[in-house]
Amino acid sequence: PGDQPMPQLSGETVDGGRLDAATYADGNVLVINVWADWCAPCRREQPQLVRLAERYEDDGVRFLGVNYQDDRDAARAWVREFEVPYPSLFDPSGRSATTLGFPALPDTYVVDPGGTIRWVVYGETDERELARMIEDVLA
Repeated sequence: PGDQPMPQLSGETVDGGRLDAATYADGNVLVINVWADWCAPCRREQPQLVRLAERYEDDGVRFLGVNYQDDRDAARAWVREFEVPYPSLFDPSGRSATTLGFPALPDTYVVDPGGTIRWVVYGETDERELARMIEDVLA
């Protein structure tokens, strides 16, 4: 478990909108996933993240991507390919990801409704592991 406050994360999204993570979470559990088009484990993880986002939507769980040091066209193609239902911050400089303190890609953070990071997975996660963490924070 992390148990540290979620850093300020805001900026432009992959699709050109603006997003502030705290406002977007809006008092709900927030799952943040740092990914890139060039990251093979991210590719294995993404379909599972999409399934979890759909599964926990009714529980108010929000998902947010941070697209790390990527090409915008590649990132947009990824979102289309995997039909990702949630937004991703576009982070070509890597600044947003760095504020989370990640060591490598992918990384996933589960943030409680109060804005505290409760779980961190450095590296690839899977549906079962991440569901356990979400359930823990929902409880």
